[in-house]
Amino acid sequence: MRRMTVTAIVLVLGACALGAQGQRNMSVKASAAVSPEVQTKIQQAMRAAPADITASATIMDWPEKDGMPMKHLRAGSNGWTCMPSSPAPPDGTGREDPMCADQRFSTLLEAWTTKRDPHLGAVGIAYMLRGDKGASNTDPFAMTRTATNNWVVSPSHIMVAVPDARQLDAFPTDPHAGGPWVMWKGTKYAHLMVPTATVPKP
Repeated sequence: MRRMTVTAIVLVLGACALGAQGQRNMSVKASAAVSPEVQTKIQQAMRAAPADITASATIMDWPEKDGMPMKHLRAGSNGWTCMPSSPAPPDGTGREDPMCADQRFSTLLEAWTTKRDPHLGAVGIAYMLRGDKGASNTDPFAMTRTATNNWVVSPSHIMVAVPDARQLDAFPTDPHAGGPWVMWKGTKYAHLMVPTATVPKP
């Protein structure tokens, strides 16, 4: 899971909370002028999750600069929010890492970016079917790889957030053990990573 700005998370949650009628009105206004660049970003964001989710998801773009608001690219109606690949990949490979999250998983993301306690009332789900650009498996706030922070670059995966982190105790933390594994175990932001492809060894 990659780092998101506080502003980004707040606005993503706001987009999820829009009423269906308001979303339809926004969609009508936006549909008249969708540039090729915007269409490309929408298509990229829609590669993050199954088509039956992304077809009706809200699409948000990353802010141009940290602290600026995210851009609303397309209205949605199913409570999911998808984003295209994050800007400036730290490894310089240009690898795509779009993500789609439901409202409950967004609660975990908001808590993570604000360094607050998450309060999930139910299981939350997020998809990154194009994989990610890497994250520390021990430090939720690490931005780059170090010799000791157990940096993991994950291929296609699903993320699962649970109300009680003890529900994850039966799963390993080793991404190469085979099957689901726990990221950030022992922290407030622990969540289950469910690979849909083999995690490459460093």
